[in-house]
Amino acid sequence: MLARLWPWADRLISLSAFFGTVCLMLQVAVIIVDVVGRYFGSPLTGARDITQMAMVIVVFGGMALCDRIGGHISVDVFENVLPARLNRLIDIVSPLIGAAIFFAIAWTVWESAALSRMLNLATNIIYLPKAWFQYVMVVMSVITGFAMLLRAAESAIRGKRAPHEREVAI
Repeated sequence: MLARLWPWADRLISLSAFFGTVCLMLQVAVIIVDVVGRYFGSPLTGARDITQMAMVIVVFGGMALCDRIGGHISVDVFENVLPARLNRLIDIVSPLIGAAIFFAIAWTVWESAALSRMLNLATNIIYLPKAWFQYVMVVMSVITGFAMLLRAAESAIRGKRAPHEREVAI
């Protein structure tokens, strides 16, 4: 079952990371144009708005990939002291807690996006609708949550595998 789900999850994770990468490149271009424009006395109008909204996609776009490759910080101070069963339980429960957090983020931001649409909230300078970026954040949070659920299932079924031992097709 997991063998069938991981390829689809990896595609979604790759898509999420791709959007994050594109927004990062957009941020770099916007900042360069803005800095050069300031030097010549004509900064890019809305550079701050674009940078702030793109940052949401950069951060949440890379979250699922970071989890998939094991890039999150892990503190193993007690790992050598605890029994193997407890370590395995921690390896199962940790991604479940992470998934719950990301699903809670998705739910909260979904409600916030509905409010943003109702009030027509937009950025201050060039009036980018905030709801668009909030909906992207919801999708990327859900992708991360499902990836964490798959990791928890994988840990429960097969045991923990080190990130460098995983065969990640991203």
